[in-house]
Amino acid sequence: MSEAVVKPKIGNYHRHLLICTGPRCSEDGASQLLFDSLGGKFKAAGLDAGELRVKRSRVGCFAACKGGPIVCVQPDGTWYYNVTPENMDRIIDDHLCNGKRVEELVFHQAGAEDQ
Repeated sequence: MSEAVVKPKIGNYHRHLLICTGPRCSEDGASQLLFDSLGGKFKAAGLDAGELRVKRSRVGCFAACKGGPIVCVQPDGTWYYNVTPENMDRIIDDHLCNGKRVEELVFHQAGAEDQ
């Protein structure tokens, strides 16, 4: 007899930030460094708990292998490129905290007609 599969649990979150850490997305591990920095950045912005909590996950490949690091904000469907540490700070402040996209960094928006 096999053991019962345990149903996983995830705490509530408002948005889910996906970061491509694949080897073709950015040079010298910049995407992984960006991912690693998010714990402190989210805590400083108040996004580590509460109503605006943001969950973060690494993705192996988005198949959008130019202009990285690439970040996708869900459920908004907003895709950002050239996410340097400074640009991540802008995304955190404008989009994740205040709901306003950083338009000059958006390369795809789910549901938009002309892209």
